[in-house]
Amino acid sequence: MEEITNSAEELAEQARIRREKLAKIIAEGNNPYAKTKYAVDAHSQEIKDNFEAFEGKEISVAGRLMSRRIMGKASFSHISDKDGQLQIYITRQDVGEDVYTAYKKDYDIGDIVGIRGTVFKTQTGEVTVHATHLEMLTKSLLPLPEKHNGLVNVDMKYRLRHVDLIMNETVRETFYRRAKIIGEIRAFLNEKGFLEADTPILLPLEIGADARPFKTHHNALDLDMYLRIETELYLKRLIVGGFEKVYELGRIFRNEGMDASHNPEFTTVEIYQAYVDYFEVMDFVEELYKRVALKACGTLQVTCRGTEVDLSKWERLTMTDAVKKYSGVDFSAVKTDEEAQALAREHHIELEKGKDTKGHVLAEFFDRYVEDKLVQPTFIYDYPVEISPLAKRKPEDPSMTERFEYFMLGMEMGNAFSELNDPIDQRERMTRQAEKKRALGMNAEVDEDFLNALEYGMPPTGGLGLGVDRLVMLLTDSDSIRDVLLFPTMKPKK
Repeated sequence: MEEITNSAEELAEQARIRREKLAKIIAEGNNPYAKTKYAVDAHSQEIKDNFEAFEGKEISVAGRLMSRRIMGKASFSHISDKDGQLQIYITRQDVGEDVYTAYKKDYDIGDIVGIRGTVFKTQTGEVTVHATHLEMLTKSLLPLPEKHNGLVNVDMKYRLRHVDLIMNETVRETFYRRAKIIGEIRAFLNEKGFLEADTPILLPLEIGADARPFKTHHNALDLDMYLRIETELYLKRLIVGGFEKVYELGRIFRNEGMDASHNPEFTTVEIYQAYVDYFEVMDFVEELYKRVALKACGTLQVTCRGTEVDLSKWERLTMTDAVKKYSGVDFSAVKTDEEAQALAREHHIELEKGKDTKGHVLAEFFDRYVEDKLVQPTFIYDYPVEISPLAKRKPEDPSMTERFEYFMLGMEMGNAFSELNDPIDQRERMTRQAEKKRALGMNAEVDEDFLNALEYGMPPTGGLGLGVDRLVMLLTDSDSIRDVLLFPTMKPKK
């Protein structure tokens, strides 16, 4: 079988030979790109699963030629379709001398072919189509990788995703499962009475949130615009407008670094429901994850990166209790910012300029000592107000907010609040956040339209932002977010 090699010369030679074959085929009046359609009766898995119904019947199948074993006047091949591979038996007697000769000389691995024939089983028990008609539907001008190794280079797997999908059924299955997961999320929310919304992706201002946006320019308006870093503020305006349950599932864009769990564009679902608090949202998250896992995997015990994650059991800890559990430091006994700063120095934790309050230090301790320990499903709740500008304060402790994040495999999977609906408090927090960002030399504005909406009155509301890509990673046993994005962001190669 042909093989993608490191030799540009060898690759060019193989491509040249294929183009010569193409020219010959066209000269003979058989343009392999002329066909506009081909009637397909069944696909590989359907035929295998229902062999008794198909046995002896004539059917039409189509797919990419993945192997050839030529044995004189008879040959075996495998084609690949959307479901997998199917064996084809081809003889000179049944398809004719001219077609069989062309199959041996002009066909290549990677060509897309159509076959009509009858279904049978070989002596080894493999379901096979005995071809009575064979034609080339598309000529492949570039060779595929060697079948046993596929695309070995990880970088090339992402850059040549189309080739990776051709060669690797496991990769195709990942994206079939991704589609099933997203479909089940939508089905769950729709059954619960949520309205799916579409809010703007291009925004006229850069808000003061920590995430950095991508900037572009609208020529007709002569206006700088920004790709959204969240859908939250628009969705909460819909809650103000009277929709009591809304969600949006779509792309978010953040101009930040990339690693195994971060890509500059990614998929989230944000969900808002009036008249519930963050504890009710916790219950909602558990129910959603269990529903999706059972649908996608058939079990609540899923294995990812060699670790079994049990979605039937969820631990709940406050951030303060979690830090105490894993670091031994009890922040409930810390009374002042100065005491917190001393603890940071004692534990060699460097604090950023302007982020040295007790709440910031608690969050730094959590990042260092806790997050990577949260392997099984865990809710961490009651976050400091300094790092939660859109969450409602706890009535009994205004330094904390009714916010939670949940974690698995040492990775944050989602974020939720009892949403802040006090327009005066919200303005103060947004203004303070924007001022801090501007003090660091960055652009930041306050979203006056959102604050105006809050002044009309937003009911008590629970909100959730869920990372869809990370959920797919969990349920497909994937090591990197790039494994679950069809076309992850890559630095262009010359």
